[in-house]
Amino acid sequence: MFEQQSGMKYLWGLCFLLVLVWSAIEPRDRLTWWLEVAPALAAAALLLATRRAFPLTPLLYALVLAHCVILMVGGHYTYAEVPLFDGLWGAERNNYDKLGHFFQGFVPAIAARELLLRFQVVNGAAWRNMLILSFCLGFSAFYELIEWWVALLSGEGAEAFLGTQGYVWDTQSDMGFALLGASLALLTLSRWHDRQLGQLRS
Repeated sequence: MFEQQSGMKYLWGLCFLLVLVWSAIEPRDRLTWWLEVAPALAAAALLLATRRAFPLTPLLYALVLAHCVILMVGGHYTYAEVPLFDGLWGAERNNYDKLGHFFQGFVPAIAARELLLRFQVVNGAAWRNMLILSFCLGFSAFYELIEWWVALLSGEGAEAFLGTQGYVWDTQSDMGFALLGASLALLTLSRWHDRQLGQLRS
């Protein structure tokens, strides 16, 4: 379906490239930029490689693009210094990283749902949703381990990547936001997703 929709693939690529180029121009910290943008580059390469053999639903492509943009914006400013998120809703810290971790659950939930449904891995919505939530929470926990490993290797230089800003519960709240994102994605997008999956099969 993604290939069949006129101009959609080009619009996706154009948006991705424009934000990527902007993000790469004089970022606050070059190492942090690479660390944050690497998952977006990997996602774009994967989608490019599978666009004909395994096209995804337009909904999932749009969500992946949104997540990539969030990563690239965070890479440009670092997650602790993104404008408009300082003191948002009375917070004492910049909470752009929480938006990133929310999407870290929101987008993978639909990606996992699409794969499970198309490959008919699990029977029954309840088991499928439990497996999706478990996957998203596990993915979020693994990402926190990656942040820990980067901190061990980089020492003080990892602070911009970690973005903890002195918040002692940062790791736990990151995983909590990912779980919240995954739950809301399943609650709000499942029917829309089902319709697009039906069109993809036809």
